[in-house]
Amino acid sequence: MQKPAQTKAAHLSHRTNAAFLLLAMLALSFAALMPRPAAAELNAAARAVPSAALVGEGKMTFLGFGIFEAELYAPQGRYSPDGPFALKLTYLRNFKGAAIAEETAKQMRRQGMKDGPVLETWVARMTRIFPNVSKGQSLIGVRDAAGNTVFYSGGKTIGSIKDPEFTRRFFAIWLGQNTQNPDLRNKLVGSRS
Repeated sequence: MQKPAQTKAAHLSHRTNAAFLLLAMLALSFAALMPRPAAAELNAAARAVPSAALVGEGKMTFLGFGIFEAELYAPQGRYSPDGPFALKLTYLRNFKGAAIAEETAKQMRRQGMKDGPVLETWVARMTRIFPNVSKGQSLIGVRDAAGNTVFYSGGKTIGSIKDPEFTRRFFAIWLGQNTQNPDLRNKLVGSRS
């Protein structure tokens, strides 16, 4: 039989543990609501997006097959199409860089871009920039403060296209109102747009 002092100490210890557990759960819940810093995820690209934090993330699938996982980063986790941001695509399959460039052009056409010398120039530039990617590899596209696009892979700059019209059309593929995948867009930008 426990003595009253031992019973009181055990009860107090149980209440202290329960209070600590509750505080820990509240802290974890609060942390989940805070934007996740992006320095590790973006590497060199983080310098172009000051105070970058995760805005949203989602997965692109086609006929049930995973194509890529997407993450959108912006200053303090607040996306603005006119400000700097980074879109990170982590590929779930192997793709040729030229195929990525051609699919990008196809999506631009779907959104109203006409074939012509400008699109041909963009496709040629993207084909030179985009490497072949293997499963698990990421490409990051950054809209910088000047409205240009800079591409990164493996923590290094792999190329840029200094044309605000390219930037607008390129990122509209995933983030624009006329995207082919509005569910992915909603997961990336949420109610912030």
